[in-house]
Amino acid sequence: MSNERGNSTIRLGRRRFLQVLAGTAGALVVGIRLADAADAPLPPALLGDDFHDLGAYVRIDADGLVLIGARDPDTGTGVATALPRIIADELDADWERVRVVALGLGVRNDNGQPKWTYGHQLGGTGNSIPAAWRDLRQVGALARWLLLQAAARRLGVSANRLRCDAGTVIAPDGRRATYGSLAADASQVALPAQAPPVKAASSYQLIGRPAGDVDAHAIVTGQARYAIDEHLGDALVAVLVHCPWPDGTLARIDTGDALAQSGVVKVIQLKPEPGQPHGMTVIAPAVAVLATDTWAALQGRARLKLEWKPGPSADESSSGLEQQAQAILAGTAAPTTRVRDDGDVDVAGKKASRRLEATYVQPWLAHATAEPMNCLVRLDKDRASLVVPTQAPQKAWAVVQRLTGLQPAQIDIRVPRVGGGYGRRLDHDFVAEAVILAQAVGKPVRLLWTRDEDFGHDFYRSGCVHQLRAIVDRKRQLIGWNQRMVSASAGSLRGVPEDRLWRSELRADQLPAGLVPNYRSDWYAQASAMPRGPFRGMPHLSNAFAVESFIDEIAHQLREDPLKTRLRILGEPRELALGGGTSLDVGRLRNVLQLVADRIVWKNWLHSINGLGLACWHVDGAYVAHAVEVALQGQTLVVRRVACAIDVGRVVNPLGLEGQIAGATLDALSLALHPAITFKDGQVQQHGYKDYPLATMTELPRDVEVITVPGDREPCGASFLAMPSAAPALANAVFRASAVRVRRLPLMKELMRLL
Repeated sequence: MSNERGNSTIRLGRRRFLQVLAGTAGALVVGIRLADAADAPLPPALLGDDFHDLGAYVRIDADGLVLIGARDPDTGTGVATALPRIIADELDADWERVRVVALGLGVRNDNGQPKWTYGHQLGGTGNSIPAAWRDLRQVGALARWLLLQAAARRLGVSANRLRCDAGTVIAPDGRRATYGSLAADASQVALPAQAPPVKAASSYQLIGRPAGDVDAHAIVTGQARYAIDEHLGDALVAVLVHCPWPDGTLARIDTGDALAQSGVVKVIQLKPEPGQPHGMTVIAPAVAVLATDTWAALQGRARLKLEWKPGPSADESSSGLEQQAQAILAGTAAPTTRVRDDGDVDVAGKKASRRLEATYVQPWLAHATAEPMNCLVRLDKDRASLVVPTQAPQKAWAVVQRLTGLQPAQIDIRVPRVGGGYGRRLDHDFVAEAVILAQAVGKPVRLLWTRDEDFGHDFYRSGCVHQLRAIVDRKRQLIGWNQRMVSASAGSLRGVPEDRLWRSELRADQLPAGLVPNYRSDWYAQASAMPRGPFRGMPHLSNAFAVESFIDEIAHQLREDPLKTRLRILGEPRELALGGGTSLDVGRLRNVLQLVADRIVWKNWLHSINGLGLACWHVDGAYVAHAVEVALQGQTLVVRRVACAIDVGRVVNPLGLEGQIAGATLDALSLALHPAITFKDGQVQQHGYKDYPLATMTELPRDVEVITVPGDREPCGASFLAMPSAAPALANAVFRASAVRVRRLPLMKELMRLL
């Protein structure tokens, strides 16, 4: 630990620094910095008009107003509320006087290499709160410590006899000093030799208590600004036409009519950069029309005369890939990767009393974000400034830096609230397009993707086929499990080694791994030219649909209660090591399963005229279960009730967590009921919500009851936690309601396709 007042940094573990700066108007600013980021400029919202970039988390102004920066992009996950509340609780701030500022990318130079001012800046991946839990508490604790030292000098009382409450320091005799009045003095206090201790959980005032989204009022009143709303006075608007084949080429172009359109300035061709991984360059060959306004750009685009030449994927189709996958599973070819192999499945099969088998087909899916891809970029000689809806500002920075060659701190990336991410904005092909266009015209560019381009050129969730086989002995015990999966890896063409491509598609620790003595999981790679990527978590979450649906089929064949089947497979509560540093807390998983069963009144499962279904899953130390009640009214499916129980350890904002779980549940149900991406002759067939329909309000339950299990473990991520188990619970409920005795009806199979 070092105390360096020259640049106001204090050394902490892992080469991090807590920094304290005195701002304008007597403001106290506290933040986490890397060693060489002490001189990073600050944004106007935090320290006045002379500062532009972010470099601190907290401002306490002379009037007592507290500004706190949220470092991770908020894609609807609520991190803009949860992350600042972690700081505010340690600070003992008055939440009513806290204003949250969305932080853009924090980056500094280190001999030409980037140093990330805030460390973790990644949204919508489920890691925001776990990654912030220790760092941000340190920020708040240091700010509180400095205020206590300043108050001790003013009040003549030892700091350890003072206490803080709602933005005020209070002495034993009742005298008080507000944070605002102490801010200037606190900024001059020498830094401590050791990092101040953080609070005990028993002292939390904000963590664990519900709070509304800090942006809620702005959103519902239409005042929230997204990247697509941002303008520069002299920026040209760019719209695109991408090649309908991802590996096609431009055969002929006639720009005469387009350039004759009033307002059109230029037409530019774009090509993917050879050797660059997917998501870091142009997604497909394209033609851009740049104009003085959006209307002129769209009219110019409509007047383009283009002929595209298909590439090697011209004969590819989604139905063909499905047939190919089925043929692979019907054959005897060795898997691309044997993901897990416990015991001896082949020997267990010889002892079988029953052998059960099922095949599940899942379609390709698009992200369909509410806010299409867009990017506002201005390039000057020594600076790049972007406003972009990204989930990963550091990856966006890498694209800009590669294309411009600018030094790390010369790239300014601002990230307003994001209109949906779901994994699509972990890729930055659209950022590359905007930068290339700005370089070509020498003016700021506002790139806007149209909805048809957004659907037709996505990084899709790959379709996949699962074949599952179960071995049951004479005592009705599940003694063998063999899962074989065929899919096109989301890691392909992204620099992922061949022997690790399976990791996006399967998890070695997924259910029921570790619970069945003879367990085998195989993955078969499938080639496809269609771009793929993350989708509400990695694609491996889709395995929950096959696994949990198959367990219901096992229960059906054994003529027993599906809940009892699951509990028997899980066994008694215990901590079960699964290898690779992962484990399964069987007691926690049993608990969430039992909670939703009780809430849906599962004891009526056999006699209910409606269908009841269950499913559960675990992801990285978090546990989730769903129970669904449905009714079939003729050919109409009615989802009557949904309950979801979650166990994510300590909860920062229960209200935000409930909203996230309910929203993800509805999204999963919608994806199970309706949409699918299909392609024929190498071209995607869906171009908008009309042919990729999301579920309507009348098709979804009126409410999703969320049950949160209290816990004192460190927080786990939850942004996509409800996705794995919602759809199989729906499928199992429909299975029961349809009264199919042996196999699911083909119609039901279509209803049950998962994300």
